[in-house]
Amino acid sequence: MASSSSSSLSLHSLPKASSGLGQWKSGLRFELLGGSVSSNRLFVSPVVFLQRSPRLPVIRAAYNSDGGSKRRVYKESQAASGFPNAKVQQIASSVLPLGSFAVVTFVLWKVVEKFMSPKSPKTSAGENKSSSQGVKWSIGAGTNLLQGFAAKVDREAKQRLNEFAKELRSFRSVDMSGCNFGDEGLFFLAESLGYNQTVEEVSFSANGITAAGVKAFDGVLQSNIVLKALNLSGNPIGDEGAKTLCATLMENSSIEILQLNSTDLGDEGAKEIAELLKRNSTLRVIELNNNMIDYSGFTSLAGALAENNTIRNLHLNGNYGGALGANALAKGLEGNKSLRELHLHGNSIGDEGIRALMAGLSSHKGKLALLDLGNNSITAKGAFYVAEYIKRSKSLVWLNLYMNDVGDEGAEKIADALKQNRSIATIDMGGNNIHAEGVNAIAQALKDNAIITTLEVGYNPIGPEGAKALSEILKFHGNVKTLKLGWCQIAAKGAEYIADMLRYNNTISVLDLRANGLRDEGASCLARSLKVVNEALTSVDLGFNEIRDDGAFAIAQALKANEDVTVTSINLGNNFITKFGQSALTDARDHVLEMTEKEVEIFF
Repeated sequence: MASSSSSSLSLHSLPKASSGLGQWKSGLRFELLGGSVSSNRLFVSPVVFLQRSPRLPVIRAAYNSDGGSKRRVYKESQAASGFPNAKVQQIASSVLPLGSFAVVTFVLWKVVEKFMSPKSPKTSAGENKSSSQGVKWSIGAGTNLLQGFAAKVDREAKQRLNEFAKELRSFRSVDMSGCNFGDEGLFFLAESLGYNQTVEEVSFSANGITAAGVKAFDGVLQSNIVLKALNLSGNPIGDEGAKTLCATLMENSSIEILQLNSTDLGDEGAKEIAELLKRNSTLRVIELNNNMIDYSGFTSLAGALAENNTIRNLHLNGNYGGALGANALAKGLEGNKSLRELHLHGNSIGDEGIRALMAGLSSHKGKLALLDLGNNSITAKGAFYVAEYIKRSKSLVWLNLYMNDVGDEGAEKIADALKQNRSIATIDMGGNNIHAEGVNAIAQALKDNAIITTLEVGYNPIGPEGAKALSEILKFHGNVKTLKLGWCQIAAKGAEYIADMLRYNNTISVLDLRANGLRDEGASCLARSLKVVNEALTSVDLGFNEIRDDGAFAIAQALKANEDVTVTSINLGNNFITKFGQSALTDARDHVLEMTEKEVEIFF
């Protein structure tokens, strides 16, 4: 077998000569190092191919044209190796069978692997490259992310921030609350506030801004002379952030409204704000609701009130002032002339605190118009001090005593004071454990009072008798436009008194009767009144009243019967009305629209 490139040896007729051994060893070595298995076809044959290796020299037996072999070079190399022929033959007799077995086993294993392993889908080179290079592999949970993902998020974040910055330069009022851009985002956006001549109101509330982020305003707010309202509520800036912000606002002459609700402020933060109020004559509204300001913080703010004569509204709802804080605040109010609104809801002031506060307000030289004392553990004793202040006040317009415990006795004291007061238009006495006796006293105060337009007595167990007492007075007296009687246990009988009152009353526009157990009977009573022309009533709330389809049918018929209906909103949510009752109400609504071109919103 003559060939210039390769030759093969059969495993069944291995040469015993030393030259044949040299050829076999060479061919075996180069097949294992440089050979490959075809991916298309495999032929299992006990044949070893001798191929030219690109890296190692090949020892080949060359033939002359006459068939004689030139073995001199090979023999010389054999002689130079120093191994005798006998040893070579001995090694060959033991190595060759093992080598052939190894080759055949390797080939057979490749064949089995070819057919047993699952075939992976073919992918392009570009896909393989991107999948291998684009993944950061880590043993940490959630860290095996694409490298491009973070870059994409960064690009999107920067794009959003650029849009926000554009809004700051384009609109008068901008609300960015809840965007969660954090400290870094604020540093980016703060640049757009410097020398800004457009935006007047901006809200950065609930964005994860900390004390470190507040430093972004340094050098920015000092140069802004247009911004009037800044809202940082819902950001955990703490006392340190308040200190940084106040230092910046010392040199600001434009901001009038500063909102710092729910910002983790304590007494130290309140102290910094107090120092700001002493030196800043621009601020008109300070909101510090739902923080952790205690007696010490109230004392600091009281000292600022004594010196500041520009602040109009002070919001301290949901803090921890207590009786001592109210007492300190009262002393500051005595020397203040500018305060118009004081919000102290939920400070556990108690009766003693109310006594001191009412004394301070009585000496107050300004004109307080709004006073929020809700949820402060005030009893009938505290109601007496409130009543004395009501008698003397000529400027108070809005009074909130919601969720205290004045009872019937306290209600009577407040009612007597209302007979003398001619300024209060809105009074909230809801949730004060007032019964029919107490609400009757309030009703009597309304008889000759044309000032009160909003009366809230909800969440009091006045019952049907209390509804009757109110209805008899409001039928022909008073100027109440909004009447709230939700959760008052008036039942169907009380609804009957209310319905009769609506036939004659020409002032009530908004009526709230939620959760009174009216049922179908009470709804039918009110429906009969809706058939009568009432030029005032526009909104009726009958939610949570166990009304079923019969009550819904009655209301639907009333709407169809009254061609001059003025009601624009009826709430029947959280009742037991099925699709049949809803269909009747929908038809009635459509009928009113078609006949009168008036829209009535009905909520199920």
